[in-house]
Formats: sequence, C-alpha cells, structure tokens
Amino acid sequence: MASTQDAQGAARVLVASNRGPVSYEVREDGSLHSRRGGGGVVSGLSAIGPDAGALWVCSALSDGDREAVRRGVGEDGVLMLDIPAEVHSEAYNGIANSVLWFVHHMLYQTPLEPVFDAEFRRRWASYETYNRAFAQALAERAAPGAAVLVQDYHLCLVPGMLRELRPDVRIGHFSHTPWAPPEYFRMLPDDIRAQLVWGMLGADRLGFLTWRWAYAFMNCAGAVDGERIVPMVPVPSKPRWIEHTPTGRPPLRKTWIGVHGLGADAEFLRARSHEADVAERMAALRDEIGSAPDGTARRTIVRVDRTELSKNIVRGLLAYRQLLDDHPEWRERVVHVAFAYPSRQDLAVYREYTAEVQRLAEEINSRYGTPGWTPVVLHVKDDFARSLAAYRLADVALVNPIRDGMNLVAKEVPVVSDEGCVLVLSREAGAFEELREDAIAVNPYDVMGTARALHAALTMRPEERAERSKRLAAAATALPPAQWFLDQLHALEEGAEGRPA
Repeated sequence: MASTQDAQGAARVLVASNRGPVSYEVREDGSLHSRRGGGGVVSGLSAIGPDAGALWVCSALSDGDREAVRRGVGEDGVLMLDIPAEVHSEAYNGIANSVLWFVHHMLYQTPLEPVFDAEFRRRWASYETYNRAFAQALAERAAPGAAVLVQDYHLCLVPGMLRELRPDVRIGHFSHTPWAPPEYFRMLPDDIRAQLVWGMLGADRLGFLTWRWAYAFMNCAGAVDGERIVPMVPVPSKPRWIEHTPTGRPPLRKTWIGVHGLGADAEFLRARSHEADVAERMAALRDEIGSAPDGTARRTIVRVDRTELSKNIVRGLLAYRQLLDDHPEWRERVVHVAFAYPSRQDLAVYREYTAEVQRLAEEINSRYGTPGWTPVVLHVKDDFARSLAAYRLADVALVNPIRDGMNLVAKEVPVVSDEGCVLVLSREAGAFEELREDAIAVNPYDVMGTARALHAALTMRPEERAERSKRLAAAATALPPAQWFLDQLHALEEGAEGRPA
C-alpha cells in the first residue's frame, strides 16, 4: 500500500466511525487519562495498526473526550470531533439507536411503535447535522483521491454528503448490522428512506457482513426509486453493483456491493486468554459453578452478550428453564454461565430489558437451586478477562439472537474453549452462514426447540464435539481483523477502476 499521507499531511486513507480507538476521562486532580475504546467496530479497525499513518475520524463521546479536544490533547492519527453533546445524543440515541437499529433488527412492537412525529423530525435534523460534521471533516483532511472508509448505521448520510464536497475521493461504507428487508424498511417515512438510500449510494462501494444483508439493501434501494436506481444482481461468480442517477439524468453511476465476514482474531484471543488475570477468573468461576453431587465437574452452558434487545437473552433463559423441566437429570449437573453486560442504559427500554434478565435468572435460581447448586451464574458487570475465562470453560456456547449482523461471540468461543465446545446458534445470526455446518441451529423464537438443542449439545459425544469445534474455529478465523480491513481497502481501490470488488 502506498504512503497514507501526502506531502502536505493530508491523509490518503481515512476511517470514520462514531466510536474511536481512544477515550478520555478527567481525574480528580484535573489530569486527563486515556484508555483504549471498546466495541466491535474499534476492535476490527484497530487492525490497521499504530504505524499505518491513516487518519481515524471519530466523535467525542464523553465529557473527558470533549475536554481532551478543548485542551488539544490527542493521539497521532486520530481526529476527534467535538460535536455538541445535545446534537450527538439526538443523533446517536434518538435516531441511530432508537430508530435505525430497531428497523434493521426488526424490533418494533408495531401496534404501538414507531411514531414518526415532530419530535422524530427534530432528532432527524440532528442526525443530518451529525453526519454533515463528519463529511466536512473528512473533506478537509483527505488528500486528492484518498480512500475513505465510513463505518455503520450512525453515518449512513456521510457518503452522499462527502461525494458532493469531494467528488475526487474514493468512498466505502461498511454496515456492521443487518439491513432491513424492503417490507420493514418501508415503515420509515418516504423521504427518510430516500435520504438513507441516496446517502449510502454516494459511496463507490458498500460492504456488508453477509450477502443476506447486502441483497436486502439492494432490494430496498430498488424500491425507493425504480426509475433512478437499477439494482444489478448477476450470477454468484460475477460482481454485484447498483447503477443509479442521483440527478435523475444520465450518466449512470455505479456503486459496487461486497461482503466481508469479520472473523475472530485467533492469535490475540489465544494469547490473551492465557494471561494471569484470566486464570484468576477461571478459578473464581469454577468455585461458583462447583461440582455435581457425585464429585464430577458440572457442565457449563455459556453466553456472553450485551443486553441488547436483539441478543434474545430472556428467551435463552427460558430455554434453559425448559431444559431443567424436561430433563431433570441435568439438575445439579449443569450451570448456565450468563454474562449480560449493560448496554445503552440511558434508554428506558434497555434498562427494563436488563431488569427482566436479572428477574428471570433470580426466578430460576429460586425455583431450582439447592444449597450446593446455583443454576444460573449471572454477571452484569463488564469484565473481558472473565468473558475469556468463561469461553475457556464452555462445554456449550449459546448464541441465539433474534437478528444479528454477525455476532463475534459465536466465532470467539470455539477458538478459545479448552476442551472444545458445542455451538448452539441462531439461524438469524450473520455468523450462521459461515458456521451452520458445525453448529446446532435454532429458531431463536422457539423456546422448546432451543431447550432440545441444549440437551443435544450437552449429550454430544466428546469426539464429535472436538471435531466440530476444530472446524468452527477454522471457519471463525478465516478473515481476521487485519485482513478484513485490508480486503475492504483493496476492494475499494479495485472497484473504483471497474474491476470485481
């Protein structure tokens, strides 16, 4: 790859995402403390490495971040935008997480929601302002012909806005979530649907985690304006693209469509999972799990999730309760290790969901527990080392989202598990396309079916479990983060020249 900055310091490669690779906090003495940012997007994009020289444009998310911007404190290669807190909140919570996330994950209770009223329109204006701030920053810092990789549903309007400001740059956008099917996407107001589609089509190339989500976008694009958007879906061995005329007049522009299924970082996970703090967490978990009455080790069903509504934690607990009802022989012989880490707790619906997870876990423990056996070991405080400890101890991994762009947990547990694990996987997870052959598939809404799948996983022969786990780990690490990023960058360069992307 050529140098990532030109002689004037403008960046040749730029990444844009809501959350950046670093965050700041103000300590009691007034000093600023920096720490690595969290989240799946950061994990994947960090693969470009500290020496790549690319510019990462992100938002100041906290008071500490904003103070760092005001003081001029920052890291090389990171441009943090101090967008007004109210604008960010309305764009991020009011639109991205409360509307776009719900649409793409099909989460609305449609008899009551959504309601697209004047308040929604006010928040949408903030979403536009937020996206415009990113587009302007990218336009100012991009070298001639630079490659710009925009990330996720927070920034759907950026490609179109940036195209108007800098028609010379090559623009990619990657969606880390599912994309809604046309019949669900259609619930958005017509002008908003059009803005989202045309915003995305400002890119030279759009990336998705699976072809299922890519085709969903193509179908949504075709439904917005059939005269000005022409979806092209050739045979599988050929490139995919969408031809369109943003002005309504020739010539046609072409936006390439590609798929990159982000994989687990095997080298990092295996090394990190054998550090001392993970060993400490394993010992603590073993104490919580305990032994069966006959002295044998208890089996473990592990799940590690954010308390996202889409992760389906409640139905997973209901399925475990059903397992204990249907197969009482598992009582005192199995423990469900469930880590449900808080997410978006500034939204009431997420707080209520987290409370329901806790209530149901307590109910199961009260109903079935004995002095020597806690059926559900639930932790709600985020602890990465403890998550890795649970991965290593897992006999069964339960990953049952009702809809998920990929789900890296499904890929990480087989890589880390000491003895090999059985993966019980929702067919609605993006990872299902890659892992379906060696996972036990479940309908995430079917509690009885999931309970049967858990029983099948617990009774699987050790030899079969080990072989499946080995194949799962190989599939899960096929496209590690570094290659995932470089593949997108190379495909953007090739696609812009009209070659297969």
